[in-house]
Amino acid sequence: MVLDQLDLAGRYTHLHPSFERAFEFLRTTDLAALPPGRHEIEGDALYLSVDHVDGRGRDGARLEAHREHIDVQLTIDGDEQIGWKPLAACEQPDGAFDATRDIGFYHDRPDTWLALPPRTFAIFFPEDAHAPLAGAGAVRKAIVKIRV
Repeated sequence: MVLDQLDLAGRYTHLHPSFERAFEFLRTTDLAALPPGRHEIEGDALYLSVDHVDGRGRDGARLEAHREHIDVQLTIDGDEQIGWKPLAACEQPDGAFDATRDIGFYHDRPDTWLALPPRTFAIFFPEDAHAPLAGAGAVRKAIVKIRV
């Protein structure tokens, strides 16, 4: 898991071949103008999902994990918080893993809570269970999905 400011994203481009393109897209696109939903960057290998939703608070946020994708979650506007726990420490699956949607949920609670003010991003690898939308009020965020 990585937490940092978008202006400093260049220091992480060596971690995956698609990170440079992902961060370039985030820096050069008017994200606030994009409607909610999926936006293609490079097909299924690299795409953006935009959410305009209300935060669920810490009690309402559920841990999730992905096997085939890395998430780069960037707050556009609002009070976003995301919980984190190593996937290896999660012991209470909430149903079967959905391979079609590449998502599994857990009843476990996060070990750590991260504050993501606007222009702050977090990278979640398949080893990272994360509980997004734990903030309060309206949140606009961009999630870049990068195939492992």
